[in-house]
Amino acid sequence: GYTPGPGSEEEWSELYPLEKEALDYFINNAGSPNGVIDGGLAIFASGNEYAAMPAFPAAYSKCISVSAVAADFTPASYTDYGKEVTISAPGGDTEYYNPVGENDPEIWDVGIHSGSILSTLIKDGQPAYGYMDGTSMACPHVSGVAALGLSYAVKLRRHFKASEFVELLKKSAKPLDPYYSNGAVKRFYRNHLTHGASATKVELSRYVGKMGEGLANAGELLNKIDGSGSDMVVPNVYVSESATSTVDLASYFVNGENLTYTCTSADTTIATVKVTGTLMEVSGVKTGATRITVKVSNGTEQTITVTVRKKANDNGWM
Repeated sequence: GYTPGPGSEEEWSELYPLEKEALDYFINNAGSPNGVIDGGLAIFASGNEYAAMPAFPAAYSKCISVSAVAADFTPASYTDYGKEVTISAPGGDTEYYNPVGENDPEIWDVGIHSGSILSTLIKDGQPAYGYMDGTSMACPHVSGVAALGLSYAVKLRRHFKASEFVELLKKSAKPLDPYYSNGAVKRFYRNHLTHGASATKVELSRYVGKMGEGLANAGELLNKIDGSGSDMVVPNVYVSESATSTVDLASYFVNGENLTYTCTSADTTIATVKVTGTLMEVSGVKTGATRITVKVSNGTEQTITVTVRKKANDNGWM
């Protein structure tokens, strides 16, 4: 019953131009050049059709495509795979772990694991927990690992371009190809509910190089965050005449909450500055531009540009 979707990026972009446009906008414009990440991470499940290519939009070269593995690192019996896959994560595999002829457990039966992933569900209109399979179970593992890495980067005041962070996510992955070589075989019962169902035999060598860079690895990603990327920088300020803009300097320096700051304006006829605790308050005096130097008690300093306009709504651009 599987109906193939677009077979190439070109075909997908022609059939779904608005989908591609929305993804491109997010990937290119999310985040901030002064925050933890500049750009957006679009993470998608590869699909559950046992196809040798992820479904779109996961297959889009600018997206992070996630395939699913079972608990023993073998590809989940249903997962899409292929050279377009970025990374893999646990997705559950009931077909692999349930004996032939044995009914599947009720999905909300938390007492039976059956090789599946504990997930949130709706039962009788109420929130619940239960076990499920799918690349849609693997995808949030990767999203969570990425979010954990970015939260740690915030603590270390590290800044990444989205492309840099994707490469770090890939480099931190646990290699899977060694599990798929040397004639390794996986057997499972695709129709395991039917007594006498025939086993499906899969040569794992067909998955070599097609499950992404490997298995998402949170611990290794955190280890690589420190020393990667670049230092966060204090943002430039846009302010209107007779108005004040406030920046929390603690957000841009490691242990910033416990540091002290001295700020000076190069031209106080254009903008003045004062510091209260960790808050830098910049006040516009007259239209023009000047520089503010931020000196920190840890021995570092940064210089930013202040632009003053008669009206500076929406950061001065509208």
